[in-house]
Amino acid sequence: MSSEIRDAALWESGKRKIEWVSRNCPLLSMLKNEFSETKPFAGKKIALSVHLEAKTAYLCLTLAAGGAQMYVTGSNPLSTQDDIAAALVKEGLEVHAWYDASAEEYESHIRAVLKNGPDIIIDDGGDLVHTMHTEFKDLASRVIGGCEETTTGILRLEAMNRANELLFPMVRVNNAQMKHFFDNRYGTGQSVWDGINRTTNLIVAGKIVVVAGYGWCGKGTAMRAKGLGARVIVTEIDPVKAIEAVMDGFDVMPMKEAAKYGDFFITVTGCDKVIDEEDFLEMKDGVILCNAGHFDCEIDVAWLKEKAIETSEMRKNIMGYKIEEGKWLYVLGEGRLVNLACGDGHPAEIMDMSFAIQALSAKYLVEHSSEIKEKLIDVPEEVDIAVARKKLEFLGKKIDVLTPEQERYLNSSGN
Repeated sequence: MSSEIRDAALWESGKRKIEWVSRNCPLLSMLKNEFSETKPFAGKKIALSVHLEAKTAYLCLTLAAGGAQMYVTGSNPLSTQDDIAAALVKEGLEVHAWYDASAEEYESHIRAVLKNGPDIIIDDGGDLVHTMHTEFKDLASRVIGGCEETTTGILRLEAMNRANELLFPMVRVNNAQMKHFFDNRYGTGQSVWDGINRTTNLIVAGKIVVVAGYGWCGKGTAMRAKGLGARVIVTEIDPVKAIEAVMDGFDVMPMKEAAKYGDFFITVTGCDKVIDEEDFLEMKDGVILCNAGHFDCEIDVAWLKEKAIETSEMRKNIMGYKIEEGKWLYVLGEGRLVNLACGDGHPAEIMDMSFAIQALSAKYLVEHSSEIKEKLIDVPEEVDIAVARKKLEFLGKKIDVLTPEQERYLNSSGN
């Protein structure tokens, strides 16, 4: 099947973006050179569904350098960049994706990459794996395994595994230390505010920011809001994380209460209807609502669309909804991932670590497929540590090494 993209003529713009990323992703560049020599994916088909922007494109080219036949689509209709898709097609990869795809088009693109019968699946959010299990079960037997990039996707995989429905091994890439410690905290923290600031052009200092969810992504988002001068309220369902938020200097309260105070609301939970009708009715006029969780269900935008007495597109990616009380509520990026729908996603240096873990996890699946018995596996510790050591080297930093005496002391039973 040939590629399905918006405009092949956009490839030069996409190529420039990918070249910029390549200059700031030394880990992936190292792996690309290594894979070009060793060809670990020779004869293998890889189906990939990740936010289709420049960093993802460089991952695709790294895997292709290793001999993989790449079949690529996006994991969110508003995060696909058409010039990036065109650049990958120019490089000989098969791509099925375009910006602002309808739900039907998005699902068709997912099917198009799976029809090729992949050996490996690289997923972000679980749509490839879900569709493989529901519509392409006959092809699942040839899948060696796959890698899942994000928390939401892992939650879906764990539910499938509990139900004994998972048909092939999946690596929980998000659980790697070199992924979630940095990608989820520092990557999300910066890219969420990049998206909000470039879209709204409003000041954050002196405002009240409500962050729903205090996992790693929520921690990063709250930390950056504090750095921008905001007062931060955290909403949580986990008492341990709530205490952590308090100890980190933030106020904590239920969303129904926080709704009265916030100027910016950012959902980072992976759950449904975190902000709903009751919350909207409590909010001040002019609040900004956005989502940094994977799916566009955390803010009940459907209720706003149905109940609004007036709507207006205020700026690109800002839709205003006037509700009966006369208040305007503003939603960024249709309630989809604000850092990608309204921005370029995580910084290149962050995704260099995450995608190095992805590439090495895929390589691990190829090399160890006959040994893997579990359906859900973690990134091997040696892969995590190897990526950390190389990243430190590229950062120009060194660390201490235990002496033999120190090793004996730590390993002895007498300490």
